Amino acid sequence: MREDIIFAGFGGQGIMFMGKAVSYTAMNEGKFVTWMPSYGAEVRGGTAHSMVIISDSSIASPVVREPTICVAMNKPSFDKFEGRIKERGLMVINSSLVESRVKREDIEVLKVPATDMAFKLGNPRVSNMIMLGALLAVKDFLRLEALREAVTELIPKSRKDLLAINKEAISQGYEYCSR
Repeated sequence: MREDIIFAGFGGQGIMFMGKAVSYTAMNEGKFVTWMPSYGAEVRGGTAHSMVIISDSSIASPVVREPTICVAMNKPSFDKFEGRIKERGLMVINSSLVESRVKREDIEVLKVPATDMAFKLGNPRVSNMIMLGALLAVKDFLRLEALREAVTELIPKSRKDLLAINKEAISQGYEYCSR
């Protein structure tokens, strides 16, 4: 088992937290993991991405050149990474912010209105957790409950008020794609 994942979007959409949450989940499940954030000159509103590799065996490099999975939270990320996804890979698109059609026919596409769903939950910042829940509904490489546990570990004690809504967002994303 090996998944090469890119999470991409605007700064402030929780891109780094997505990568970190998936990495911690995989570590807690006994997998080999690398996580490489790319901040560059990005700030809130700029673009950012993080690369995660999860494997059953050792990983030689943390660089993801051809992702098997790409989660695109916005249009610039969609435009940047669509062409890099490995054949038969998966692109998960935040359809609330990306209206573009996928040009490739050799990849799987999952559209999730994550930002709209997050607004309905009362916090647009949990769209990242909706996307992670959706991803785990269609790709069985990590346990959903293990993700919830990792998020519990990662949210600082001073922000525990956000724990319930993040867990609910994960559940709603999962349920959205399990229909």
